[in-house]
Formats: sequence, structure tokens, C-alpha cells
Amino acid sequence: MAASCSFVCCEEETENDKAVLVRFSNGCFKDPDKLDFSMFKSVDENNPRKKHRRILVAESDRLCYVGQNFGAGSLKCNNLCKYYIGVLNKRTMQMGLHSAQVFNMQPDIPGERTETAKPQDTTLAYRDKVDSLIEAFGTTKQKKALTSRRLNQVGKDTLHQAVAKAASSVIDKKGLEALQQEVTETESQGALPSHLPPCNPNAEKREDVYPFDELLDPNELAALEVAGSKMAALTAEELSKMSDAGSLCVAEHLKNLPPEGEAREKMARCAFYLSMLLKLARQRNITRKFGQEEGCPRIIQNKLFRTFTVETFIKGSVQYKVSTSMKNKLAAYSLALLLHMGHMTADLTLLHRDLAITDAKMTEVAKSMGLSLFKPARDKNKETTLSQDHRKASLDLPLVKYDQFLERRKRKKMH
Repeated sequence: MAASCSFVCCEEETENDKAVLVRFSNGCFKDPDKLDFSMFKSVDENNPRKKHRRILVAESDRLCYVGQNFGAGSLKCNNLCKYYIGVLNKRTMQMGLHSAQVFNMQPDIPGERTETAKPQDTTLAYRDKVDSLIEAFGTTKQKKALTSRRLNQVGKDTLHQAVAKAASSVIDKKGLEALQQEVTETESQGALPSHLPPCNPNAEKREDVYPFDELLDPNELAALEVAGSKMAALTAEELSKMSDAGSLCVAEHLKNLPPEGEAREKMARCAFYLSMLLKLARQRNITRKFGQEEGCPRIIQNKLFRTFTVETFIKGSVQYKVSTSMKNKLAAYSLALLLHMGHMTADLTLLHRDLAITDAKMTEVAKSMGLSLFKPARDKNKETTLSQDHRKASLDLPLVKYDQFLERRKRKKMH
């Protein structure tokens, strides 16, 4: 009768403790004891996408075999399933299960990948050898320094010759008069800043200058149906709390919602999206749970992360941040949305308070969008209200072109 054995679960193993199973692509190895195995791991352990990368090398008297768990030569089965290997203790008749990973070992033949090797490759200078090592194993700082040094090695004479040759070919094709006309048209139109929403300065209607579909497309607007209905049902007390929490623009528009119909639903949905933009502008480190408490739809959440955040790696994890340029972009998109909500007029004072930016920065964003700035005229017969002291912006055709102030401000002397 055969002896029975029992299974024993081992403790949780790390990536370095996993057993290794090898498979040779060109056949079976008759004498595995003559192989010398070496395991190499990625030095970038903070990057979650690279810290699990491993390279296995098996050396024999004749050939060298290489296998890796990433890239084109890796086995896809490691990502689809888990492998375990059992080790039987003949004394206790207990078998321990250990997690394992499979490597596909391929022969590495010298000279196979460099069929057309150049003669000068065998006589590289010392600097070239050091550069090759930096490219393969150098740090990020060393690689940046190497790239900068190589760019600076371009001779001025060669650069001037290349520019002159390219310019002469363009002039021959288009002609000098056509090029001068294109330059004049480009200077007259001006280049749009990168933080502005898609703009059509030659539009015939004010609503088409910053199209609403570029801010919220029909699918995204439809996804805000539930969230918009909740915003429209807020009470006066809840709107007061919203104003105190830093959403003055949203509360003001919700107080003046249309009585009914499609216009009311659209305004409520826009108000919810505007509240998400304002909340995002006041955040520093954003997680994937952003907007879940408010019931933000997944399509809107992905749009906010894709358009207004920067992806960074901090302590081995992916985090999202709102940089300074992204804050300007949030201000421009919020202002464009407010223009559609307020018949092409927006309150800049309330918006810069909600975004937690200065009045000067808000004015700069409005000027870059070509808006007209004004303050409501005071009525002598009536008492002055707070809204009359607010700076407002309106979109008029043609767009206003402001002269850029290029003079640097003088610094105050320290006494």
C-alpha cells in the first residue's frame, strides 16, 4: 500500500522567495547540473510597473540562455494564472506548496543581433564606452546629462547649413510672397494659450466661440441626469451651506434656476459639473475616490482626471496632482462654462474666490480668453449692493485683444 502524505500551506512569500521553473525553447537540457543560474532584478523598485521585472541567465560551457518575465519574450501565462510547486518532506510525509513563476529560456548567440556591425564598434573610445554604460545602467540624472551633452555637440555651422537648406527648399516650393502673407495672418490671429478650452474666434454667434460640446459632450451631459436632479432639489438652507463651503457661483445659479423644462435640467447638470471643477481646483493630492461622495459619474470622473490632473509616482504608488498650469486651465474652463450658464456673462469676483486664486490671476485668464471686463453701473437712487462691486466679464464679438505687459516689476528694497 502506498504511503499517504498531507499538504501544508506555507507562509506568504515575497517576490524574491518565489520558486523558478524554467523551460528551454530549443529542447531539453541533458545535464542541468552544469548550468550556472543567475537572477537579476530591476533597480527601480519605487516604480510599481518595473519593480517586479526579473531576468534569469543560465550559462553553460557552450551557450548562454536568457529568460525574462516582461517584454515580448515573456510568457503570457504568468499574468493569466498562478503556478505552485510542491516540495515533499520524506521524513514527515508533508508536502509544502510554494508559489512559482515560469521563465522561457532562449539561447543568446553572440553576434546574432548585430549582423551588420560596424568596424568602429570594436574600437570604441573610452567616452563612448562610458556613454553606453550610462544608457544601459545609469540613473535618470546621468541620462539627462548625457542627452544634454549630445545635443550641445551639434556644430553651429552644420545647424546653420541645415536651416538654410530647409528654408531655401520651402521658399522654392511656396514662394516668398506666400510665406510673408502666412506670417502676417498668423501674427494677426495670435497663438492661443494652452490652458484655454477649444476656441473659434471667427464664429458668428457668441455661443460658438467656446462651444458647449467641447466643455460637456452629449454623453457626459446625459450621465449627469441623476446628479443634476439632486442639485435642483436642494433647499435654501443647503444652498447657504454650499456658499459657505466655497461654491458661491454654483449656489447663485441654483437660486435662479428656470422654473421647469429642459433649460432647468441643463442648468442643474452644469451646476454639478462646475462644483466638481471648483472642488478639484482646491485639492492638492487627489485619489481615485474623488467625487464618489457627491455621486459623480465614472465618465465625468475620468474626464476630470484626464484633463485637469498630472500623474506622478510617489513612494511607489500612482498619485494625481493639480499643478499651477492645471489651475489656470481649471479657471478657464470654469469661466467658459459660467458664460454659457449666465447668457455670456460671468461674475469674476465670485469665481476667483471659489477657485482660491487671486483677482489678478483671474483677470489675466479672462483677458487671455478675449473677454470684456466691466463693473455694473451704480444707481444713485438705490442702495449699493455687494454684487455691484463685483468685477464681471462678458463675451462680445469680436473678441478683445489686450496688449501684453512686458515690463518687469521692480522689486521692493529691503531695509
